[in-house]
Amino acid sequence: MRAAKGKAKSDNGAEKPMPAVRRAGSSVHAHVANEIGLAIVRGDYPPGTILPNETKWAETFNVSRSAVREAIKMLMAKSLLASRPKVGSRVEPRERWNLLDRDVLGWYATSPDRGAFLRTVQEFRHLIEPEATAFAAMRRTEEQMEEISRACRDMNNAPTLEERTRADTRFHLAILRASGNDLLVPLGVLIEQAFDHLFVHVTREGDDLETAQKLHELVEKNIRLQRPDAARAAVRKLLANTDKVVGREPE
Repeated sequence: MRAAKGKAKSDNGAEKPMPAVRRAGSSVHAHVANEIGLAIVRGDYPPGTILPNETKWAETFNVSRSAVREAIKMLMAKSLLASRPKVGSRVEPRERWNLLDRDVLGWYATSPDRGAFLRTVQEFRHLIEPEATAFAAMRRTEEQMEEISRACRDMNNAPTLEERTRADTRFHLAILRASGNDLLVPLGVLIEQAFDHLFVHVTREGDDLETAQKLHELVEKNIRLQRPDAARAAVRKLLANTDKVVGREPE
């Protein structure tokens, strides 16, 4: 059965064009959830909007109502939607969205507010990374140190921007793991995609990769030499350098 293109209408009558559902490699309801979720995060359906009912979505995507129902459940689990009896599915306020969810992060990163998203990720780094890096300098094991050092070398030797970006993400996640804090380790897994989006932007838009590499190497050196204060200062210099690329105001 071929997916059909169409337009859905919200309760205020505004037409919302929705792309056809692609089914290869994933479930139908996951595709539907992806399209609706992206539209919500993009701002097509502002908080408080009552979404079209199951029948309308089923017609829009040329899928079964049960597939739509499962898609809505997925979005409710991500706190994008709330369901009310006799009312339908309503878009939740942005502050309730689970921004640590990989799908929501991905939608947010490709939304018109992408610049704001990148600055939010960078601000989060300022809150977490300086102390995490200092703890890593105090607590890292030899195995963890090798992981950090390898990622730093891979950044320098990466033949493509994509490989450099992946190594950059590995570098920072390895530091979070080496901090020895049981809360930071799972947090690093959750924000991995956010780091990926940020570092892709920084790598593409930055005009001085040599300076960025030297700053990463300074962080690596001070963790290796177990100098927590120097490691903290080094990562703050690195963050300040990234601030310029994402347009974050210096503190």
